[in-house]
Amino acid sequence: MKYGILDYEVIGTGTPVLIIHGWGISKITMKGAFEPVFTVLEGYRRFYIDLPGMGDSEHGDVRNSDDILELLHGFAVDVIKEPFIIAGQSYGGLLTRGFVNKYPELIRKIILLVPCIIPGVRQGRVEPLIVVEKDDDLLSSLSQEERENFSQMNVVLTRPVWERYKKYLMPALAAADWDFLNNVLEGSFSFDPDSLDEPCMVPTLIIAAKQDTEVGYKDQFDLMKIYPNSTYCAVENAGHNLQIEQPEIFEGIVKDWLLTH
Repeated sequence: MKYGILDYEVIGTGTPVLIIHGWGISKITMKGAFEPVFTVLEGYRRFYIDLPGMGDSEHGDVRNSDDILELLHGFAVDVIKEPFIIAGQSYGGLLTRGFVNKYPELIRKIILLVPCIIPGVRQGRVEPLIVVEKDDDLLSSLSQEERENFSQMNVVLTRPVWERYKKYLMPALAAADWDFLNNVLEGSFSFDPDSLDEPCMVPTLIIAAKQDTEVGYKDQFDLMKIYPNSTYCAVENAGHNLQIEQPEIFEGIVKDWLLTH
């Protein structure tokens, strides 16, 4: 379905959940992460969107994160039409906090998956790339391009992770308009999304990865000062693609948190 330049998909019925992916990927990645949770938990209506210039969405006149936030607010008002749970991964986590900053009345709960804290490439207290598990036979069977892509930020290099990477990340990365992302889109806001008039008391789940080379896990801990009613989890043996490297842990955390909050 389309809302202006945004392509989106709705699955299920019940409490609405807006799910926002990260930089250069798409709703394919987020469906792979969250559908195993919501096929077990009934009563949630999932809105998966493609951000401008990613997935099946055009970029139109979008130039910065403020523009994207305006689009997301229009989508929320015109399509979702009621308060919702918001979930953001990586850059989507930055957009989520911007949404909470500007439109807190629309938010029921917040899920932040490896959220970007400081816009830009590998800003803040990020971790060095340390592979914690690898399958040498698998890696030797891949082409050089496949091996380089798979090894760029993943820290668990096994066949199950490779299969999930091929299914949920490679098609999303291939669909992105990288000229737009690299040369046009400004990831920063014109305001500080974490500067709130008062702490946000909405129930919040923060999931970080201990070996995350892109956004780290230490800066995310500080979000608990801004979101006091929050749960923080730092998952061991996981990098920025936590949801494909440790899917059972990720799904268990989200499922249990939704059941108890």
